[in-house]
Amino acid sequence: MSDPASLLDWLQNWYAQQCDGDWEHEWGVKIATLDNPGWTVSIDLEETDLEEREYPRQEINRTPRDWVWAWTAEKTFRAACGPGNLAEALTLFRTWATVIAA
Repeated sequence: MSDPASLLDWLQNWYAQQCDGDWEHEWGVKIATLDNPGWTVSIDLEETDLEEREYPRQEINRTPRDWVWAWTAEKTFRAACGPGNLAEALTLFRTWATVIAA
């Protein structure tokens, strides 16, 4: 698994690169909790280099508390995951975002 500190540093940097005086007023990154329990991640791709890229729905189900789902919809990267899988969900975004589109 990746180093959580470097993962957070990468996400902060990605966010900062999108902020141009306008983008951050309309779009952003949202991380919230679920009641089953778990996390949701919503990363706006509108007006970024990623807005036209697709992340086909992926569902990894290991146990009721160890799972991660990720997909793009409506120019947004979305993920939902178990309580211990937030770094894994964010790593899926980082890996997808940093791979040059074929």
